[in-house]
Amino acid sequence: MSTGVAIVGAAECDLGVTNRSILGLQAQAVSRALDDAGLSLRDVDGIATTGVARFSATQLADYFGIEPRWTDSTYAGGSVYEMFVARAAQAIQAGQAETVVITFASNQRSARSRSLGGVIEDHTPEAQFETPYGPLFPLSYYAMAAQRYLHAYGKTREQLAEIAVAAREWALLNPAAFRYGKGPLTADDVLGSAMISSPLTALDSCLVTDGGGAIVLTSLERARDLRRTPVEVLGYGERTTNTSMTAVPDLTVTGAVGSGADAFARAGVTPADIDVVQVYDSFTITVALTLEGLGFCGRGEALDWIAGGRIRPGGDFPLNTSGGGLSYCHPGQFGILLLVEAVRQLRGDAGDRQVDGARLAVAHGTGGILSTHATVVLGVDG
Repeated sequence: MSTGVAIVGAAECDLGVTNRSILGLQAQAVSRALDDAGLSLRDVDGIATTGVARFSATQLADYFGIEPRWTDSTYAGGSVYEMFVARAAQAIQAGQAETVVITFASNQRSARSRSLGGVIEDHTPEAQFETPYGPLFPLSYYAMAAQRYLHAYGKTREQLAEIAVAAREWALLNPAAFRYGKGPLTADDVLGSAMISSPLTALDSCLVTDGGGAIVLTSLERARDLRRTPVEVLGYGERTTNTSMTAVPDLTVTGAVGSGADAFARAGVTPADIDVVQVYDSFTITVALTLEGLGFCGRGEALDWIAGGRIRPGGDFPLNTSGGGLSYCHPGQFGILLLVEAVRQLRGDAGDRQVDGARLAVAHGTGGILSTHATVVLGVDG
C-alpha cells in the first residue's frame, strides 16, 4: 500500500559541538535536505517544526522569508517528527501543500541548556505525587520502567547493556557519529559508568549534543521526476497514553503496541517484512520496550531475543544503524534523525553501515516518559 506521498530529501545539520544558533542549524538542515532533493526554498509551501521558539513554524517561515500555505508546530516530544510525517502526508493528499519540510535542530550542548532536573511543572495534577521524591526528569521515569522490567521478567543489567554496546558498534561505522573513533564498548563498561538513576548508568543514557536534520516530502507522482529515489510513506500510527508515570498501569507496556499495529496494517506489511529498524533510544530500556510493543518479539523477550549480536553490525536485525541517540547524536529530540537514517538506508546511501537489500524500514519515535508514540513505515520500489 502507499499514501501517494514520498520523502525526496534528507539531511543532517552540523552535529556534536557546533557553537551555532538553533536557527542557523535549522537553515543548514533544510538547505541540505532541499539540495538533496534538487529543490529550493521557493518550492516549499509547508513547514513542520518545533523547538525553535514559542511559535516555531512562524519563526522559521519568517527566517526563511517564505509564506507557507500549511504549518504544524505540535509539541509532543521525540515522537512528533513521525507524527509530522502523517500530518504532512495528509496535507499533501488534501492539496493543502505540495512540498513540506519537516525539521528540527538544537544547540543544547554548545548552549549548555540541558539539565538533569529537567522541567518541573508544579501546577500539574501529578506533581503532588511525584515532585516530593525529586525525580530526575525524564531519566528517573525511564529508570522506574527499567527497574520494573528487569524485576518482572527476571532479566539482568548486563543484558540491557547489550543495546548500548550494539549502538556503539554502529557508530564506529558512521563518521558523523559523536562517538566515532572512540572505540568499542563492553557490557562491563556500561555497568561501570556513573550510576545516574538506578538501574540506568551514564552509558545507558542518550548523548547530549547539538544537531538535527530535515526531510522533504511531496506527492509520489512529483517525486518520480526529482533527483533522488523516492522513499514512499506506506503507513503510520500514533498513540498518546499518559502525562505522568504515577497513573500508568504497567510500566512495561507502551503505546508502541497500538501505533505499530496501525502503521503495519495501513502499510499492508508485518514486522517480519521489515529490513531495517530505527527506534528512539533515549535510554537502553526504551529500545527493549519498543521492540516488544512493535511486535518484533513477545513481552519480556526483547533482551533474550537480541542476544548473540543480532542487533550489531553483521547481525540479522539491523537496529539504529546510525549509532542512535546512545552513540551518534542526541540533540534533545531524536525523532527527525530516525527518519533521515531510514531514508539513507532505503536509498543505499549509508556507506560502511549500509544494510544490503533494504527495501522496507520502520521509524518509531517516543515522547517524554513514554507518553507519546508514533510509527512510520517507509519503502522503496524493488
